[in-house]
Amino acid sequence: MPHNPHHHKAMPMTSMKSGDLFEVLPDVVGLTVKIVNVCFVGLPKSGDWVLVDAGMPKSKNLIAEAAASRFGESSRPKAIILTHGHFDHVGSVVELAEHWDVPVYAHALEMPYLTGEKDYPYPDTQVEGGIIAKLSSLFPNTPVDLRPRIQTLPEDGSVPGMPGWRWIATPGHTQGHVSFS
Repeated sequence: MPHNPHHHKAMPMTSMKSGDLFEVLPDVVGLTVKIVNVCFVGLPKSGDWVLVDAGMPKSKNLIAEAAASRFGESSRPKAIILTHGHFDHVGSVVELAEHWDVPVYAHALEMPYLTGEKDYPYPDTQVEGGIIAKLSSLFPNTPVDLRPRIQTLPEDGSVPGMPGWRWIATPGHTQGHVSFS
């Protein structure tokens, strides 16, 4: 059966597969994109929303179709917010930022990896963490270049386009990893 963007429905998390939307809160919906999730923060059809992370490479159409289904065909986010710059979270960010003509925000410590200046260090495949940790040496570690769209998250902890939300530094996975509350 061909993929129809107008058939996106929030699914229970137990039945998630790539391309499925799942509701976390009334204003937070996730989309599974192969091995990762992206989140849409905003009420349906409101036209006032933000994309958190940008999934795997070549997932622009899947993400854009899900956004159109949830927020309307001509809707675009206020911004794209990145938790960090690994390939599975920025895979389609350049194409999506250009498609929607929106700014991208990330923590200051992620900037070298989001401006094309520096490769991520190679991962330690000896850490415990299952098959993904063992395969991590095969994943790309090259940076993306989001200039001139990339901006640093505000130092006051606010999240652009997400009133009432805060970003919290949660280093470990990367030095500039952030979470939201």
